[in-house]
Formats: sequence, C-alpha cells, structure tokens
Amino acid sequence: MRQKNKLGIRPTPIEIEAALRESEQRLRWLASIIESSDDAIVSKNLDGIITSWNSGAERIFGYSAAEAIGQPITLVIPQDRQSEEREILTRIRRGERIEHFETVRQRKNGSLIVVSLTVSPVKDANGKVVGASKIARDITEQKKNQELIVALAREAEHRSKNLLANAMATVNLSQSNSPKGLKEIITGRIQALANVCSLFAATRWIGAEISAIATQELAPYFDWKRTITDGPQTLLAPDAAQAVAITLHELATNAAKYGALSTSDGQVRLEWSHADGLLRLRWMERVAPARRSLRKRDLVAASSSK
Repeated sequence: MRQKNKLGIRPTPIEIEAALRESEQRLRWLASIIESSDDAIVSKNLDGIITSWNSGAERIFGYSAAEAIGQPITLVIPQDRQSEEREILTRIRRGERIEHFETVRQRKNGSLIVVSLTVSPVKDANGKVVGASKIARDITEQKKNQELIVALAREAEHRSKNLLANAMATVNLSQSNSPKGLKEIITGRIQALANVCSLFAATRWIGAEISAIATQELAPYFDWKRTITDGPQTLLAPDAAQAVAITLHELATNAAKYGALSTSDGQVRLEWSHADGLLRLRWMERVAPARRSLRKRDLVAASSSK
C-alpha cells in the first residue's frame, strides 16, 4: 500500500521519481563534499573495521582507500595508544559523540602526526547504533606553532628580565660628583647594553662576536692607527657579551677622557684570547714615545662563549 504525503494524498509515480532524483542528487552532493574535504572523513563499524575512506584520509595518513577499507582502524593508531580505540567504541555504542579529541596518529611511512578527532555514532533506520563516522584534522603544524609561541614568550621574558637586571645594576653601580655626570655615565652604559643587544639579532640571540662588540664600542674613536684590535673569532653568550660590552665602554670612555684617546698621538690596542673556558682581554694604551707613558690592563673572566 502506498504511503500518503503530509496532505493525505498518495504521491504519483512522477512525484516519486522526482523525489528519488532529488534524494540521489543530495547524496551525490554530500559525497562530493566528503570527497573534496581536506580533513580525513572515515566510517567504521562497531568492530572498528574501516568501511569508507575519503581522499583527505589518503592525503593525511598515506593509505589509499583500497589499502584502508576492510582493515581495522588501529592501522593508523600508534601501539601505545591502542586503548583509545576501545574507549571510543565503548562510548559510540552508548550513542555518545566525541568532539575535538586531540591525540596522535601514525601515517603509513611511520611518522606521527597530531590530530583533532570528532567521532559520531551512525544509526540505522530504527535508531540503532551500527557504526561510527570519524573526522580527523591534522593539527601538527598548529601544535608546533603554539609550542614555538610559548617558547618564544618564555625566552622573551628571560631576556627582558636579564636586560632589566643589567640596567638596574648599571644604575646602582654608577657614581659621579654631579647629577649631570651621573646621567652621562648611566646613559653611556645603557647605550652599550643596547648596542650589544642589536648584535644578538643577527644570531637569533645565540650571542655576539667579540670583534663586533669591540668595533661598536670603539666606533666613536675609530682610526686604524689609533685603535687596533686583534684576537681569534670568539662568539660570546649574551650574558658574557653584555659584560664585555660594558667593560670596553668603560675603558674607551676613560681613555677618551684621561688616557691615550684624549691626545692626538695616542693609541689603543685591544687583544683577546679564549682558552679553557676563560676569556682574557688585554687593553693597552700608548702615547708618543716622548711622553713615555703606557697603560696596560689585563682582564681575565670566566667565559660562557659558545
């Protein structure tokens, strides 16, 4: 006996055919959406056997539909996460839906990826759960980016605290007979810290070459006859680089006020060596032979150079 429509009128064969065509078109439309999705869309029965596998699943997991269909879904689950599938099937049998479950899955080549899963029960015409549909989104890059942002935030916090600590130490240790003189000293030392920090950008904060630090601090007095530097290529870690920058700033400032750089015929020579975890700096100041003066300072410090 034919069923009646909502108005109590039996549909004609033409209406039935039109309804069937509309239903088929809707199914083709849904199948097209599933097939073209970037996400893996998979169905399985209550035994965990794969019954459908779209192109997104092929791309994400590396298995073709022919390879995957008929196989257990544990095909893409790492050995140490096999228990997850049992828990998922238990919840599906109860008619539960699992949303945005982040976990790890394994590709055909053995590599691991991070995925976000949404699993829904599939029911038959009588409302009985007969399987599950699963949507898996590859969020590996997203997780890496999130971890990178967290790491960068922590590093930025560490660097900021380090710079502020150095600035505070600079202020606390600075002395002068006048407010103007104190201001000049503090400004100069903080500028030295700023100068060396600009060098860190080139190495992504790994450190700075001592030759580059010396060039920066001696730049106001640079003259190949008056300022000479000599030493091996040495990369200093940020803490050591900042200490050396302040030291060279102080030596250059004093030489400009009272020493070799305060005269037209003076000369400064900076030498350094690095061995056994120690950085040795030698600062020498010379004036014309007639004046017979030589200022020499040896500085030895533990180095955290790379």
